[in-house]
Amino acid sequence: MRRGRVLIMVLLIVIIGLVVAYFAFSSLFSSTPEQPVSTNIEIYAAGQAIPQGGEITEEALKKVSIPQEAFVDVEYRVDELSLLLGKRAKYPIDQGVILTESMVGDSSSGIAISGPQWAAVIPAGQTAISIPTDRLGLVGYGVGDGAHVNINACFLFVDVDPAFQTILPNKFITLAGTGFTGDGLPILTLGATGPLDALSAPAQGRLELEPAIQQPYFLIPSEIQQRPRLVCQILLQNIVVLKVGNFGSTPAPAEGADPNAPADQQAQPQVGSPDLVTLLVSPQDSIVLSYLIQTKAKLTMTVRNPSDEARQATEASTLQFLLGQYNIPVPGKLPYALHPATNTLDSLILPTDVTQAPAQ
Repeated sequence: MRRGRVLIMVLLIVIIGLVVAYFAFSSLFSSTPEQPVSTNIEIYAAGQAIPQGGEITEEALKKVSIPQEAFVDVEYRVDELSLLLGKRAKYPIDQGVILTESMVGDSSSGIAISGPQWAAVIPAGQTAISIPTDRLGLVGYGVGDGAHVNINACFLFVDVDPAFQTILPNKFITLAGTGFTGDGLPILTLGATGPLDALSAPAQGRLELEPAIQQPYFLIPSEIQQRPRLVCQILLQNIVVLKVGNFGSTPAPAEGADPNAPADQQAQPQVGSPDLVTLLVSPQDSIVLSYLIQTKAKLTMTVRNPSDEARQATEASTLQFLLGQYNIPVPGKLPYALHPATNTLDSLILPTDVTQAPAQ
């Protein structure tokens, strides 16, 4: 009887262990539930840089494929093109940025789109100003839209009379019969050789003393006009060129060119020589440039690498700096010279130009 009870207890323990093992192995080796297959969805992104206030066109868009679980409702699917076309960018949008509802709006949304379209690309705190230029000032027309340049300025200085504000030397005339009348009024009579004509009057000179004979004499300038003194210096550095020439003067592709080719690979016809360039500068620099334009200073540009942000400290170039910096000696006055004369004119010219026969 006792053995029967023990046997029954052993059988119960074995049965319970088998049940537990069955459920354990069932949960361990049961197949994992199938995960849903991830699918992609196409949405719209900016295919090119869109300025603030710029209109959203189909050419400015591109399609981007993203996982469906990453899609949010504020993005635009490819079947929602009609919701994008005709709207405008609320702020500048870089190329490749996925468009959302907060980035675009219509003209009634308070987007500042008044004025020309190109004005939207001017950074805050800067202004655009045009300056006159030529082939030399544009580095042989190598300066293009978006280039980074330095602005060199050259000035001509002359001495002036502080009171008259006229170029020295002054002209003078002689006076005779100076004195006072009986009524106390002064008498100023022009001398016989002193016409009241600034053009024909002699220039003011200075009194010198000949050391050999101790005889005084009066020197007057040998030239009518004073020779101006030239100085050149870098005025502005790392300035961005907004436009070369007139706005809206972009030439059409040349005949036979591939219209689908990149713009920089299309052959562009020559549409004349631009005589002005528009720069992006600070308001203070725009005032300086306006002053230089009115004073007819000579402005030239030098092209720099757009990635170069360094600013160089330079010294102004004058005749004195040129002689000292490059060790140029001033020729001494010798009692002998070369024959034939190396230069018989007032300017340096090539020998071929001297011997060239005049045109018939």
